[in-house]
Amino acid sequence: MAQEYFDPDGVGVDNGNYFCMPFTPEEAALVLLSAPWDVTVSYGAGTAYAPDAIIGASTQLDFYDIAAPGAWRRGIATAPVDYTIQELSQRLRIDARRVIEHLEGGGETTDDYVVRKIRRVNEGSIELNRNIREQAEQWLEQGKLVGLVGGDHSTPYGLIRALGKYHEQFGILHIDAHCDLRKKYEGFEFSHASIMYNVLHDIHQVERIVQVGVRDFSQTERNLAEQSGKVIEFDDQRLLEAEFSGRTWDDVCYEIIAHLPEKVYVSFDIDGLDLPYCPHTGTPVPGGLSFNKAARLLQLLGEERRIVGFDVVEVCPHKDDHIDASVGARILWKLCGQTLRSNEKSE
Repeated sequence: MAQEYFDPDGVGVDNGNYFCMPFTPEEAALVLLSAPWDVTVSYGAGTAYAPDAIIGASTQLDFYDIAAPGAWRRGIATAPVDYTIQELSQRLRIDARRVIEHLEGGGETTDDYVVRKIRRVNEGSIELNRNIREQAEQWLEQGKLVGLVGGDHSTPYGLIRALGKYHEQFGILHIDAHCDLRKKYEGFEFSHASIMYNVLHDIHQVERIVQVGVRDFSQTERNLAEQSGKVIEFDDQRLLEAEFSGRTWDDVCYEIIAHLPEKVYVSFDIDGLDLPYCPHTGTPVPGGLSFNKAARLLQLLGEERRIVGFDVVEVCPHKDDHIDASVGARILWKLCGQTLRSNEKSE
């Protein structure tokens, strides 16, 4: 569909692109990558199908965003989806599931039964990271902004790694129910539960990680966060205490943003929202943010900082319930708008 014939107020035409956008990656300011991968999920699987489900749900979205009016006109494009990622994910998921079942039955990661399975998963994860990093660098080299749609939360590692090549320093706003600070969880070096641990240890350009909405984590993760000097946590308890003591959400948002440097990457795990917004996500946890609170935080972030990239992960579509994909599409839309808006002032 040629851009000159695109009607933003018309019926959404399913052209295989996020939001039915007519832009090619070469002409758009923002390019969206897809990572249909969920090998290491510990509980419920299915996030590998999120990119296609979100593309489908995004056809029902209206384009006027009061918080970022007209930002989309700078161009939001969909990079070709590499479905070999999904094929590899499906094969390796069998190995990962057997490892997890073995460990849940009291086994160890050093047992002969799982050693080769763990190695295959780790090798596949390295291949995924290489794939996403190369895709991201292709567009970053052309001056594009890049966002990623997962997949599980391990998928943005390659993108964050690529951004370290183009930005000397940046911070991460991490919205999630979990800290994701586990080392080599279940033997998997690039587990969905290890993304922020790996970022802390591998990507030195990340100078600060601010975690918002976390509410399900281990003592080891809390200790690591406190000792790292780079992690600030606005956990659910802290957010509730602020609300119950009468502080406004805007006041809390500005406090969160104050801990972030000028350049910010947003990692948005959908389970950072409360359960009604993501009922089928892989590891659901009660509590968290409402959609409107999350959208307001992103809006204020876009006003105060420059968003250099982002991801939306852990959306788990359901064949009989469209809410997960619909919410995922709308969070993605908010992130696209605020990313484009926040970069206007730097150009």
